[in-house]
Amino acid sequence: MIRIISETEALTVLNRPEDRIDEAMKIVAPIVNDVRLRGDEALREFRQRFDLVALDEPLYMDATGVLDDGLQQAVMQASNNIQSFSESQLAASWTREYSEGRTLGQVIRPLDSVGVYVPAGRYPLISTLLMAVIPARAAGVRNIVVACPQPSREILAVAKLLGVQQVLHAGGAQAIAAMAYGTESVNRVQRIVGPGNVYVAAAKKMVSQDVAIDFVAGPSEIVIIATQGNARWIAADMLAQAEHDIDARAMLLTTDKHLALRVQAEIAIQLSTLPTARVAEQAIVENSAIVMCQSTESAFELANVIAPEHLSVEQMGDVARVNNAGSIFVGRYSTEAAGDYASGPNHVLPTSGVAAVRGGLSVNDFVKVITVQELSKTALSTLESSVTVLARAEGLEAHARSVEMRNDETA
Repeated sequence: MIRIISETEALTVLNRPEDRIDEAMKIVAPIVNDVRLRGDEALREFRQRFDLVALDEPLYMDATGVLDDGLQQAVMQASNNIQSFSESQLAASWTREYSEGRTLGQVIRPLDSVGVYVPAGRYPLISTLLMAVIPARAAGVRNIVVACPQPSREILAVAKLLGVQQVLHAGGAQAIAAMAYGTESVNRVQRIVGPGNVYVAAAKKMVSQDVAIDFVAGPSEIVIIATQGNARWIAADMLAQAEHDIDARAMLLTTDKHLALRVQAEIAIQLSTLPTARVAEQAIVENSAIVMCQSTESAFELANVIAPEHLSVEQMGDVARVNNAGSIFVGRYSTEAAGDYASGPNHVLPTSGVAAVRGGLSVNDFVKVITVQELSKTALSTLESSVTVLARAEGLEAHARSVEMRNDETA
């Protein structure tokens, strides 16, 4: 069912469609503009149309309820791991004297407000709520707006555990616009994070000129580089990615034809018993492949060109070969699903090649780095020549004079 292709075919066959976002932006543009202009009234109308919520229903739902014991335990373990990893990632404030009288440094300050989009279409993504709110809290963000088109009982209960008092009961482009520009009931935020469908992605791209976003997310993807291994496990990891969405993609890069054939057979076997087979099968047949590579070196070269959201490699030494990936999973027990939920690193990751320029969501997306400098008169005097020459080369005389007058003993 999944095709086996050559290395030379890979990039042609696995080209990512770029026109879907452009088409979606044409659809969401009037929605975003209308919410920007008319606020709550437009938000309610679009919510009724797209989220199937009655016009007079409250815009917010109280974050309340309790979780079943098993889910409570799972959420707490995941939360603790995400919290500790986020705290370890947080950039530090520091100062240092670089030369006599020249002290430099940086201070870290949290954003005032962020918006978190939690999808709840086919699947209510409790894990996304954890992955977005916990790093924001670890960064020190005080005001968090959580938007969800259909908040499940579990999402509301987890929001309560995370200290979120209410959840905005709205989804799609209308929710993104409300958080980006504010309405009578929704506070404007400084950054919007979280995955969503193509319309959410298009809306985030549209508002990104006015509010910061994490990135424009496309379909989920995984690349596995394996020269040996358990075919059942590899097939299961590929199907785990494929069941996200019909546009998801799963790729195995290997030099071993026997492993390729075993994985191909295993995917067919496992699909026959998978509850999400309809979605996964379409993703496997249309967007995924097993790629026969000339060597492990060329497999890593191809992976770096693809810049996948998730990259699975065989051993820690392989990490040195990776330049572009959203998150790297090392070894046979580091299944991508563990990272989706509970191991600690964030699962909100760049797709569609964006991993070539940035990593996944982290606590540092919720802070500002502000540089600090303190110069003594002696330190300024050592810089005078460089500053004044450069300033006058640019035609900025006042810049030069502001230094010279401080070093003028008669002033």
